[in-house]
Amino acid sequence: MIDIALFDEHKLVLEGISGLLSGITDIRIVLHCDNRDVLTEKLKSMQIHVLIMNMHDISVRNLNLIVQLNITIPKLKILIISVIDSEEIVLKTIKAGAKGFLGKDSDRNSLLEAIYTLRNGHDYYSKSITHLLLNRYISSLKADEMNQNTDIGNLSSRQIEILKLWGESYTNQEIADRFFISVRTVESHKNHIMQKLNLKSTVDMVKFAIKNNIIEI
Repeated sequence: MIDIALFDEHKLVLEGISGLLSGITDIRIVLHCDNRDVLTEKLKSMQIHVLIMNMHDISVRNLNLIVQLNITIPKLKILIISVIDSEEIVLKTIKAGAKGFLGKDSDRNSLLEAIYTLRNGHDYYSKSITHLLLNRYISSLKADEMNQNTDIGNLSSRQIEILKLWGESYTNQEIADRFFISVRTVESHKNHIMQKLNLKSTVDMVKFAIKNNIIEI
């Protein structure tokens, strides 16, 4: 049996969501609440699996409520329902601790799927929210790739060669012998590489070389 709590400041909405869940044999609504203070107190003394919060605005007050509930009742899974499904809003609720978000494209089947998914320990987002988050992830990957290409462009051909050899475990002396330069010059090149790429250590240099296919593993 999955025990559900419903929160909305509009009683009609509470009745509507409750009606959508009526008749489901393994779902039991044990709490209807339209007051956030009462909600917090009651949840402390009840074993609720999923809290469904319908939010008409994602205010700081509502986000703080999610954070507070996550701290006081860490096992509680919070599912947000909202017609406000902008990228910024969704990410703020996730950061606050919500485990699911149903946007305006959701229906009764989405609601049921979300409840079962959260109860099984997984996050759930409706199709529009998943698409939104996926687009953000792809944009982030593209931005990282552009930054990496820019970083590589800051290096001279000789610095890239030295970075490649260093990543392949050549010693400073071996690199110096290969290019007929001094060990001090090799060290100077490595320092300049780290400065240009804003790296902290030679380990970071190797990681950068692997990530940008300068060396292979």
